[in-house]
Amino acid sequence: MSEAPVIGVLALQGDVREHVAALAAAGAQARSVRRRQELDAVDGLVIPGGESTTISKLVDVFDLREPIDKRIAGGMPVYGSCAGMIMLATEVLDGRPDQRGFDGIAMTVRRNAFGRQVDSFEAPVRISGVDGDPFHAVFIRAPWVERVGDGVEVLGRVDEGPAAGRIVAVRQGNLLATSFHPELTGDRRLHRYFVDLVRAA
Repeated sequence: MSEAPVIGVLALQGDVREHVAALAAAGAQARSVRRRQELDAVDGLVIPGGESTTISKLVDVFDLREPIDKRIAGGMPVYGSCAGMIMLATEVLDGRPDQRGFDGIAMTVRRNAFGRQVDSFEAPVRISGVDGDPFHAVFIRAPWVERVGDGVEVLGRVDEGPAAGRIVAVRQGNLLATSFHPELTGDRRLHRYFVDLVRAA
């Protein structure tokens, strides 16, 4: 693979531009993905934060569910932040009955676990495998992980406050997910971590 892997951001809803900018700053060729041929052209994919039920519907409207399922099964690295974490989970609590994700990571997530938009908060989170200070993590109507299955590595938990100890970052093989939004801060370490994951794949 070239030094700069091509990484797409699923551009159906959510904070797409912020992820594109963060990936570019982290050394990737970043582009939006809305169509099957655009998906075919990328080495990795980011599923951004937004509204998981809306993203779930739009994936079907844009006929991307089967192609993304196939790419995940084939080993394509995917990073999901916030709603993207929900889309990668095998089980979602407090979701809508018609909501469907990609069943990528063997985990149970609770939707809106930290509360509503007004309960958004910021907290330090240390990420295993990422050097330096804890992340200044931004949580907006965020999920948390209640349970993980075999083969899922817990990378980060909330360090302090009422949610201390809650799992907010996980990895299973080439799939990475966080409850928080690193693209909304100037800290590019997590995007660099994902770019390295794509490069290695």
